[in-house]
Amino acid sequence: MHIVVCIKQVPDSAQIRVHPVTNTIMRQGVPTIINPYDLFALEEAMRWRDKIGGEVTVLTMGPAMAEDSLRKALTFGVDRAVLLTDRNFAGSDTLATSFALAAALNKIGQEFGEPRMVFTGKQTIDGDTAQVGPGIAQRLALHQLTYVARIVELDPEQGRITVERRAEGGVQVLSTRLPVLITMLEGVNEIRRGSLDDALRAARAKIVTWSAVDAGITELTKCGLRGSPTIVKKVYAPSPRAEKAHQIATADLSAEALAETVMGEIFKRQPALEGDLIRFSAGR
Repeated sequence: MHIVVCIKQVPDSAQIRVHPVTNTIMRQGVPTIINPYDLFALEEAMRWRDKIGGEVTVLTMGPAMAEDSLRKALTFGVDRAVLLTDRNFAGSDTLATSFALAAALNKIGQEFGEPRMVFTGKQTIDGDTAQVGPGIAQRLALHQLTYVARIVELDPEQGRITVERRAEGGVQVLSTRLPVLITMLEGVNEIRRGSLDDALRAARAKIVTWSAVDAGITELTKCGLRGSPTIVKKVYAPSPRAEKAHQIATADLSAEALAETVMGEIFKRQPALEGDLIRFSAGR
């Protein structure tokens, strides 16, 4: 089975800066990493490859320096790395990004075999939109399973997959047909430590590099800034809260008295909360 994982090279959020005039992220001089959420997708893809056989291709779109993240992915044990890079992609929002990646996935299918599963992380730490994965699925007419916490069962012969999906208020168990796009939640696994052989292979591996033309993209107006209707009005860091934590003296209080004291203080500060809790407990 051929599995493709879409990853993104992002600036390290601990050292991120915002341009004061353009309100865009300043990437120059900022260390880059693989988007942390994508590592959970990468590990899940390799686990299922190890179980049922096949190969894993990792795909990213970005400048030439994004090759560093692809080589890092190779050190974990993926089979192939594809870099989609072109000046026409500069400034892409989620709409333009999903368009370009969908085209690259079609090209991957032609060159290396149709992928039966496409993985992404649930979102990226620089955009936090969670839109690119579903956008790719829509463009390629793939069944999509978002916010997946666990793959319960995968039957490649029958072409079916069952997953647990985290939803508001609980967990959904969903089953659908392949091919499918999956966005993985954080904390569902832990990325493996690559072997020495994989590290050596990654250092000398040839990264498959495609331009927009190579990927079969003919509508360049749908790429980059020209294909990006999103307008960022302002980006800013939230101001630190001036209000300090309120301390409650609880020494020598029984459990019942402690609960009454704490809840009393909470209801005093959040008057509407008590009524909400009463209605919730009554099932309304």
